[in-house]
Amino acid sequence: MASRKNNGKPTEHPALLPGLGVERTSSNFGTSWGVFAFAAVMVAVVIIWGAAAPGSLATASSAGLAWVSGSFGWLFGLLTCTVFAFMMWLGFGRYRNIRLGQDDEKPEFSTGSWLAMLFSAGIGIGLLFYGPYEPMTHFLDLPPAYENLDPGTNPAMHSALVQTLFHWGPMAWAYYALVGGAVAYAAYRKGRTPLISSLLEPIFGERTKGPLGAVVDSFAIIVTLFGVAVSLGIGALQIGRGVEIVGGTGPLGNGAIIGIIAVLSVAFIVSAVSGVKRGIRALSNINMVVAGLLGVFVFVVGPTAFLLNLFQGTLMQFVGDSFRLMAQTAATSPDAQAFMDGWTTYYWAWWVSWTPFVGLFIARISRGRTLREFVTTVIVTPSVVCLVWFTILGGTSMWMEQANGALSSAESPQDMLFALLHQLPAGTFTSIIAMLSIIIFFVTSADSGSVVMASLSQRGNPSPSPWVTVVWGIALATIAAVLLVGGGSVALNGLQSLVIITALPFALVVILVMIAWGKDLARDPQTLRRRYAREAIVQGVRTGIEKHGDDFVVGVVRTEGADNGAGAWLDSEDPALTEWYRPEETELPTNGSVEPTADAGEPEPVGSR
Repeated sequence: MASRKNNGKPTEHPALLPGLGVERTSSNFGTSWGVFAFAAVMVAVVIIWGAAAPGSLATASSAGLAWVSGSFGWLFGLLTCTVFAFMMWLGFGRYRNIRLGQDDEKPEFSTGSWLAMLFSAGIGIGLLFYGPYEPMTHFLDLPPAYENLDPGTNPAMHSALVQTLFHWGPMAWAYYALVGGAVAYAAYRKGRTPLISSLLEPIFGERTKGPLGAVVDSFAIIVTLFGVAVSLGIGALQIGRGVEIVGGTGPLGNGAIIGIIAVLSVAFIVSAVSGVKRGIRALSNINMVVAGLLGVFVFVVGPTAFLLNLFQGTLMQFVGDSFRLMAQTAATSPDAQAFMDGWTTYYWAWWVSWTPFVGLFIARISRGRTLREFVTTVIVTPSVVCLVWFTILGGTSMWMEQANGALSSAESPQDMLFALLHQLPAGTFTSIIAMLSIIIFFVTSADSGSVVMASLSQRGNPSPSPWVTVVWGIALATIAAVLLVGGGSVALNGLQSLVIITALPFALVVILVMIAWGKDLARDPQTLRRRYAREAIVQGVRTGIEKHGDDFVVGVVRTEGADNGAGAWLDSEDPALTEWYRPEETELPTNGSVEPTADAGEPEPVGSR
């Protein structure tokens, strides 16, 4: 084994480096004032604009949306397919056994806990809102890919659920797997800070620690804030509508909306800065049970046999129609442009905007997993959850619509979940349970979002300063309150359009992340060892046959010339192969284990979209 020098420290051969966790480096987690200031100014501009002229914000955002969708809608569609294919290649190709951690590192969490936390990231305000609403919309107004079907029929049910799952299933989770896996690899195997900018280091080198990195991390904060704010806005509207329906009150005024947001904001800001994560984790786990029991209730008291058949048919049709839906673009038909702008392109951009948030969370819980485990579980498990959830809520809503037209008469999308529950036994009680679930998801989403944005503001600090967390928590609450009070659903629609606009530059970051991660994996110590093994075996077998015919065995001996060995293809003195390995300690743990950090334990679950 040859010895190498790295910053004056002896290290092992580049093919034998075991990996390096960020906690064993001398990373500086101080506040990045450039990142903080740039993101804060951009957010302040949107808040002031939304308060002073919400109609103007909605108009400008709509115009920007039309331009982005018309000029770059193809980019989001192509990027989504590319990200999915890239992750399949990583998970089942030659890199599948590379670990998101040191070579012998064991997973930080048990498989059961890991699956439970992935589930917590896979359901939330978005699924409660869109659960009955999106399938019903496609059921009554079929997507262009199914325009030959009759609306309101049983075939339309299957197609509506397939289109919904296309938006919420494997394609969406491939985005999260990409960023989550790249962050986990960079932080726990290459010792880099858990920042989006750090993922680009294989391409731009030390420049990622300067202005270029600051711009990338600033945009990560901005897209996270706008993406989470949209989710919180939807949650606030649905909570308010639930109060009106369950309580029998009249329309809530601005004062009531501000009160709801203020109370919930105090809750999530306190939980974000308290440092006591066990309580919020327990709350999130309880909410997983509550949401799960709500789905089971609808399944049991609703059309159970019908839903079982619908589940099977939807799954088979989704497998068969996936490529057809991938090929659908704005040029497919005259109606496709409007549909892509309002649904598919918007979803792809929304998932791009959520990649820093959900990706960083997934990275924290996936340490020690191989890429094959990671890709299979992160993409498949939440997709199955979405399939089951939309089949139950969406299938029941469409079944009711066929029977008596109960849900199409709902006054707004916020009403649809409560209209569905009121058609079943104990409707008032289950509506209260649904409201409680939405409230908890509101708190956990905003709490986690505040911590992630604060962490990005402080160079990836896993325990950011309370004041930074408070600032971003207040920004989240303010932007949701200002837009809802100033313009209601109109301003919220403007913010939704803004999500797509801000996601465009971040889509370019996603492309660079794939390129950079591919370069990193090509130089990974395990990749180098595989190449050494292949070269050694080929040379040994060829030489053995030439010299000894059938009677030989392969052994390991030193070659006479430097250019004749199994590693002749590699310049093992290349600094690019070892410069990343800069541990503070000089001794490696003998079993590849990692000492727990001060922030050890389960991370706070993400409340999702």
